[in-house]
Amino acid sequence: MNTKKISLKDIAVKAGVSTALVSYVLNGKEKESRVGHEIAKKIKEIASELNYQPNHLAKSLRSGKTHTIGLVIADISNPFFANIARVVEDEAKKSGYTVIIGSSDEKAEKAWDLLNVLINRQVDGFIIVSSEHSESHIRYLKERNIPFILLDRHFPDLQTDFVATNNYKASYDAGVHLVKGGYERIGLIAYKSDMYHMKERIRGYQQALRDHHFDLNPNWLKQVRFENIEMEVKIAIDEMISSKDKVDAIIFATYGLAINGLKYINELKLKVPSDLGIVSFGQAEAFDLYYCPITYLKQPLEMLGKTSVEFLLEKLKNPDVGMKQILMEAKLIARESSAAKILQKVS
Repeated sequence: MNTKKISLKDIAVKAGVSTALVSYVLNGKEKESRVGHEIAKKIKEIASELNYQPNHLAKSLRSGKTHTIGLVIADISNPFFANIARVVEDEAKKSGYTVIIGSSDEKAEKAWDLLNVLINRQVDGFIIVSSEHSESHIRYLKERNIPFILLDRHFPDLQTDFVATNNYKASYDAGVHLVKGGYERIGLIAYKSDMYHMKERIRGYQQALRDHHFDLNPNWLKQVRFENIEMEVKIAIDEMISSKDKVDAIIFATYGLAINGLKYINELKLKVPSDLGIVSFGQAEAFDLYYCPITYLKQPLEMLGKTSVEFLLEKLKNPDVGMKQILMEAKLIARESSAAKILQKVS
């Protein structure tokens, strides 16, 4: 087996052109160097045939760029983040960037370790799904002028670029949907968190009830800890359905909360939607496989991922570009789990 590393000179000799010409073509500069289409095509074909591998280290030393992006996500086990990572990776690849992915598992300390590892790897910039108590990380990046975009979550007290979902409106829409369906005692299970996106989901739910003249029963809002999700979701549901004003519908503020909640609802032999109407944030195949397809808030996953890459690449090309902050709308996908009460009676 021939293990000799193919060089630009090898390609030039086979193509019958200069090494400089090969370099222009393989670095995507054939147009500005006025290389003919046929010659450029021939050089690329020979490079492919010889399995030429560019020396990225030498290239990065020359340019000061590594053409890598650090993507720090909150929880890789959540299908929403796994899918967003795929979108970011595919979009970055179109512009010649490699994405290095790390999951913080919703822990600020782990997120900090990941940032430092990736900074030492000399990534050109970051796309970050922040974890709770990680504001200091963002300040650190800002102070050192390291380019970054916050994705899905941001901190209202910090002026940064971000691409996120309008969580208040999404949660408000979920509440209104259930009210219009005839549900009268609507609960919400969320994470116990200081993160802005979670607070906005709670605020949207509460405002939907207020606007339709419902009392905000404190027993209908439950907040659980991420690290003890399974047990605390069970306790939350027990309390919501055992009180005098037991809920007739539940909104789950995340996919993980919904999966744990639906498992327990099955254990209790409660029927969806006749005993409990259900709406959840997040979208995943599991919602289709449930015996009663789950109504969910479809976040614009593709656009969130693509826009975050677009904004970061713009910052890398022009560090002085103005700050960009964008909120995208989620769409409520109504299914059987939140069927209107009147339709349930008819069927």
